[in-house]
Amino acid sequence: MDTKRLYVDFHVLQTVPPSCVNRDDTGSPKTAVYGGATRARVSSQAWKHAIRKMFAEEMADMVETGKRTLKATDLVAGELAALAPELDDARLKKGAKKALENAGIKLKDDNNAALLFLSTAQARALARLAAEDCEEKDDYKKALKENPSVDMALFGRMVASDPSLNYDAAAQVAHSISTHAVQNEFDYFTAVDDCAPEDSAGAGHLGTVEYNSSTLYRYATVNMVELVHLLGAEKAAQAVRVFGEAFIRSMPTGKQNSFANRTLPDAVYVTLREDQPVNLCGAFEKPVRKSPEGYAEPSKTALKQYAQQVYACYADAPAQSFAVGIGLDELAPAMPLNQMLTALERAVKEKLPGNEV
Repeated sequence: MDTKRLYVDFHVLQTVPPSCVNRDDTGSPKTAVYGGATRARVSSQAWKHAIRKMFAEEMADMVETGKRTLKATDLVAGELAALAPELDDARLKKGAKKALENAGIKLKDDNNAALLFLSTAQARALARLAAEDCEEKDDYKKALKENPSVDMALFGRMVASDPSLNYDAAAQVAHSISTHAVQNEFDYFTAVDDCAPEDSAGAGHLGTVEYNSSTLYRYATVNMVELVHLLGAEKAAQAVRVFGEAFIRSMPTGKQNSFANRTLPDAVYVTLREDQPVNLCGAFEKPVRKSPEGYAEPSKTALKQYAQQVYACYADAPAQSFAVGIGLDELAPAMPLNQMLTALERAVKEKLPGNEV
């Protein structure tokens, strides 16, 4: 593409009530120390998983997703069965294993030795080569390299046994942190034995769940040059739209049944940048202090002031900006989410080859 650099930055402020969205190895909500204060934290991996899950469950008609699995042999064998229905299960499995091995994937028994991210188109291409009894290993590698799914292009792929099959992720997602200091709390709960005698005393079970509540600053950026390289211009513009919607609307499901903490953002700020991505987390290096308005409103003020400071001192203002929700009008005019996503997709298309204005 002619544009050498084009990044779409997503900044989200989102209030989450008492919850345990993302747990550590002890079951406690994840935290981080930032600006000398303990913050609530949700890992980037947790939110990327939520995005991929939303792609598959709610946006399947809009976005193609791949499978990250140890059972790539089964995926290829399934595609091979459609091409060669005369083959029995043993021959299908043998053909699929040979196709993956020719592509450079190490197998252990009937499975790949490490997780493999595979698109349906790639599995089908490998199966086609196997059905044709192709002996050229480079053709198998090419089949496994071409036609990535949208989530593969966004989040990347690592193949330890053959780095030539890797994809650099076009999207980067930051760990979400609270804009203010937090202190974890404990919920003490009991469960009653429904079949216990009426004269019995005590609970059938008791325990504690650790939780916190916070206003989170969430950030992600998409490298459109890399996305276009992997998907092509038209598909890349659609991909950044569905990524934006999923990033804004998704929620990791940790302890969801216990807390019902599914919320939507308080404010969203999206920018198109032609220099570099700019994470605005510095707005909250000094923790936001509690106020009669809670944490969301002063967090919006801090975000606005810090963004304007960055643009005045260190980086140019974005080429284009969009906002959803109330309170960021100084940065961009507010509009409904769907309208913003449509405007974003249109603006990205105008920056891509043959559409420059």
